[in-house]
Amino acid sequence: MKAMILAAGLGTRLRPFTDTRPKALVELTGRTLLEITLTRLRTFGVTEVIINVHHFADQVIDYLKSKNNFGLRIEISREEILLDTGGGLKKASWFFLEDPKTLDEPFLLHNVDVISTIDLRAMLHFHSENHTLATLAVQSRDSSRQLFFNDQNDLCGRRAVRDQEPEIVRPSDHLQPQAFSGIHIISPRLLHLLTEDGIFSIIDSYLRLSAQGQKILAFRADQYYWRDLGRPADLAQAALDFQQNVLP
Repeated sequence: MKAMILAAGLGTRLRPFTDTRPKALVELTGRTLLEITLTRLRTFGVTEVIINVHHFADQVIDYLKSKNNFGLRIEISREEILLDTGGGLKKASWFFLEDPKTLDEPFLLHNVDVISTIDLRAMLHFHSENHTLATLAVQSRDSSRQLFFNDQNDLCGRRAVRDQEPEIVRPSDHLQPQAFSGIHIISPRLLHLLTEDGIFSIIDSYLRLSAQGQKILAFRADQYYWRDLGRPADLAQAALDFQQNVLP
């Protein structure tokens, strides 16, 4: 299976750690966030990964070389300007389209600055069983940004700013707000449907495609541990969670 790790961001919320290194190389309990993510993906069965880089990009490249790519095939997608999640994926789309034999195989898209115990195998099974274009791991938790889903788990809208009126693209009588985890399973056919260009969020594409009737579904992950590692306080809490065996 293939995967993409989104690691190009500036990591401004993680300062001062990111003043001299990319957020992918910030450490948690002696391991970099990139190592933690790659190890988890490898355990899941991922063998080929593309990583987008921008901030201190050469540090990431040198680090991977020093670790022999953790035994994986790893490609680098260097972004001279930050392309956001959708633009970054579109730039790297060649990686998922290079082999005609794998054009029907879903791939994983994973933020480098999140950590979780979400069952990726169960998520993949859900994705395949429902013949979904994209599957998003979500949780019922407080978040300033929320996605809205109907009772059939279809993506219907979003709220980008807390207390702002939601943007609804697929009306439904019963909409449930959910917080997105930064973990997606995507069918390669989505790549041909990315009509946006330049800098854009993949959520923009998901909303457009859902409005057109495409299946963008929620995978409910409330029973699993998840934490964003975007701030120093989040790193400190995750370290405590490791010590208390909340995380394996």
